[in-house]
Parts: sequence; structure tokens; C-alpha cells
Amino acid sequence: MSTHGMSKHGATKPTKPTKPTTSGPGTPATVALVAAGIPFTAHTYAHDPATTNFGLEAATTLELDPDRVFKTLLAEADGRLVVGIVPVTGMLDLKTFATAVGAKRAVMADAAVAERKTGYVVGGISPIGQKSPLPTVLDETAALWDTIYVSGGRRGFDIELTPADLLRMTGGQLADIAR
Repeated sequence: MSTHGMSKHGATKPTKPTKPTTSGPGTPATVALVAAGIPFTAHTYAHDPATTNFGLEAATTLELDPDRVFKTLLAEADGRLVVGIVPVTGMLDLKTFATAVGAKRAVMADAAVAERKTGYVVGGISPIGQKSPLPTVLDETAALWDTIYVSGGRRGFDIELTPADLLRMTGGQLADIAR
């Protein structure tokens, strides 16, 4: 396994490989990963309730390159809910995201709808183990890293896994959806 990743701008960035595990706090995400036999590493940290940028908090607290930490966002594309996973340093490009899911237009979903459909709270929405499986697109920059970090299903808990395993667990696809 390589110990380097590249940022969207092509700069080589060291990664900190960690030993995969198959345990962690019991969330629907970890339960699904364990049931599927997918290796992951659980990373917990003390969440500051005053923080609203949850992904950057995770990157800073876990001492990670923020380009390697991804946030899970829900959008409505032509009336159906879809999941976009992008680096915490960027934003979801709604136009390219709509194209990636075969829609004409996409808008961000209401937070209450996102919580109800996923079973998770904002700031802890994991792309894995959602109440209602939804079409999922992972930004292509994830492929630059050996492993990436996504929410493990609650604030203060991220899981590290390979982009391929994340796509396998979500039935997702890679596309250029971040800006």
C-alpha cells in the first residue's frame, strides 16, 4: 500500500496508514461494515458542541490533511434524494452532481429531511448504514488516497476505509462533483 496521496491540485501528501479493524462504536455504519466484513478503522474525538464545521473539526482534531476527510451531503435531484460525498475543504457542485446522477437540476436537501431519511443527525451523517439507501456519488479526489475518512454515524466519530470499500458499501460511483 502506498503511503502517499495527492491533493486535487496534484501535490503529493503523506498519508498516515493505520491498521484496519472491524470494530468501533456501535452505529448503523459500523454494524453494516462489520456485517459485510469490510475493514475500517474507528477514530473518535471530543466534539465541541459550539463547532458547526464538523468535517474540518475532525481533520484538525485527528491531525489529518483536510483533503482526505469527506463530508456526506444530501441533495434533491429532479425530486429524488441523492448523496454526495466531497472533501471537507470543498463544496458540492450541484450542476456537475446533477449530471452525475442523471438529473437536470439539484438543490441541497433540507436538514430535517436528511436526518429523517438517513437516521443520522447533521454533522454525523454517514454514507454507510442509512435508513433508506440512496444513490451515492463520491468525489473523484477520493481515489487519490489509499484511505479516506467519513462520518461514522455521530458527531466526534469518523471511520477510515478505502474509497473502493466505501463505494462497495454504498453502491456508489466516482465522479467530479466538488468545487
